[in-house]
Amino acid sequence: MKDEQIVGAALAEVLPKTDRYWFQQPHLLRLNLLLLIPLLSSSVAGYDGSLMNGLQSLQQWREYFGHPAGVRLGVVNAAQSIGSVLALPIVGYLADRFGRKPVLLSGIILIIIATIIQSTSINLTMFIISRLVVGFGGMFVVHPSPMLIAELACKHPEQDEMKDFSLTDDEKTRHTVKNTHQLIGLCIILVRAILASWTTFGCQDYQSEWAWRVPSILQAGFPLAQLCFYAWVPESPRWLVARERTTEAAAILAKYYSGIHAPSEGHTPLVRREVAEIVQTIQQEKSAETTGWVALVSTPGNRKRTLIAVCVGAFAQWNGTGVVSYYLTLVLNTVGITDTFTQTLINGLLQIFNFAAALSAAFLVDRLGRRTLFVGFPITGELVRTVG
Repeated sequence: MKDEQIVGAALAEVLPKTDRYWFQQPHLLRLNLLLLIPLLSSSVAGYDGSLMNGLQSLQQWREYFGHPAGVRLGVVNAAQSIGSVLALPIVGYLADRFGRKPVLLSGIILIIIATIIQSTSINLTMFIISRLVVGFGGMFVVHPSPMLIAELACKHPEQDEMKDFSLTDDEKTRHTVKNTHQLIGLCIILVRAILASWTTFGCQDYQSEWAWRVPSILQAGFPLAQLCFYAWVPESPRWLVARERTTEAAAILAKYYSGIHAPSEGHTPLVRREVAEIVQTIQQEKSAETTGWVALVSTPGNRKRTLIAVCVGAFAQWNGTGVVSYYLTLVLNTVGITDTFTQTLINGLLQIFNFAAALSAAFLVDRLGRRTLFVGFPITGELVRTVG
């Protein structure tokens, strides 16, 4: 009865009858551990901004590259975003055409190559190129990872609490896992930001160019970990079904959902239902694709939704985060805080505060609502800033 309340009667019928948690079942534990590999992709965004803040505070970095300022400094900071924009038009197509795993692997390799270029840079042009490659490769890592996680995730009564029975089970799982991925991914982003900021803080006393080369080298830390375990991550069953490779998809689902390793053992009702759900969802999406992009602005309601979606993304970038992420050193200089020790210390403490604030907000989303957090907290912050 409990399973029916959580996942619905139809799905509860095919779920394995067990009182054990997912981490007590070897096949589910193995699957969730493997999902940590694409989950580490979130670290790309967190490391970059904090790293650049720290490097700008280091006298060794400024002197080595001729004290970049104005347009030159702007290009250095913008290079990573420019690289991401260049990759954006093609990464989605490549993930659908060649699979989630090949695109993820390409991004990992590009980031490692970019890290080598950045940590061995002998001039500012070389440093900028490395950041372009980081941005380009980062998009290849960040884009397919959430899809791979959601499409591999297994339904389990202890993990799935979606109550919207208007969705298919495949859509429910993808939606639930997407929310979980966003929360854990946010934590990884901020943990990497903390690591970057405190690494530069710890390297500030190096009286050589290694003060900035060491933090740059560590940018490849998580990508290297991903590369080491990449081979064990299975391809997306959903992508395999879409490419008419249903047998391979069913074998992956049987291995990680039911613990069946040999095809001769047959497939469980859960696996058969999963494959059927994936096929149904793909067919529905193909039918929806016939409407085209014009549907976004074809009716007043759609135009309003599109405007809200665009504005939310834009407003999130206009709240000052970009300035603090890449120009904290200049901001601190304007208020008289100019010594390297204090600047790098503030950068490190700021990342810890960001982690605590973001984690708190993530747990408050379902309690207070999206609008309350999105509108109320910025207004409160502005009032505090004005009074201060």
